[in-house]
Amino acid sequence: MDLGLRGLKVIVGGATRGISKATATLLAQEGCDLGLFSRNGAALARMEQELGSHGGKVATQEFVLEDREGYKAMLVGLADTLGGCDIFIHSISSSGAQGSMDWDESYRIDMLGAVDGCEALEPHLEKSKAGSIILMSSTAAIETFLIPQAFNAIKAAMITYGKQLSQAWAAKGIRVNIVSPGPISYPGGNWEGAKAAMPDLYAGILAQMPMGRFGTPDEVAKAIAFLASPAASYITGTNLVIDGGFTKRVQF
Repeated sequence: MDLGLRGLKVIVGGATRGISKATATLLAQEGCDLGLFSRNGAALARMEQELGSHGGKVATQEFVLEDREGYKAMLVGLADTLGGCDIFIHSISSSGAQGSMDWDESYRIDMLGAVDGCEALEPHLEKSKAGSIILMSSTAAIETFLIPQAFNAIKAAMITYGKQLSQAWAAKGIRVNIVSPGPISYPGGNWEGAKAAMPDLYAGILAQMPMGRFGTPDEVAKAIAFLASPAASYITGTNLVIDGGFTKRVQF
């Protein structure tokens, strides 16, 4: 199935690890031009070389989100370098910086990062014939999970924001969808850290997985690629749960 991604210009944050890295890699293979940013400049340089071999343009920017205006300027700069932006994937998170319990950091990175990113790139997305936004939430937002923490609550707020934005921007030709992964494991990720530091917790969550395993970044990346692509042209305002059946709520 041709997703219609070839030649589209995509901006992805936190691009050097986990789901974001897998998504960037897949989109490069699909022929997209990529604007990637991360706090890890050395890893970005390696990705620029590797992903550029697929034929698309790859622009990178080492960046740590410290102020809102600087973040907006960085995103606009990447879009200008690419010559536009068709798809924005907001996947930076306090979780990647081990800040899931930090309310200020979770609000600043996850929530305001979504709002500021969407607003900064709106002019480019509106000019596109395939304008699409993907906001990264979590199954921790749709069910009670572990303990009260900032990450869970802020990710829930992002789902509401994404749904409202999808209706507000539909007339502009910009689709907005949300992806909520369940437990995803990869080297250097939070669940691999939990396996080493809290083996009983890890084993307890694994025992609740109907498929008997955690998900992989590639499995989430494939769903993101479809949802962001022109192949999903009539899908907007959707929260796609990718959890191997882990959550137990019923959604009608």
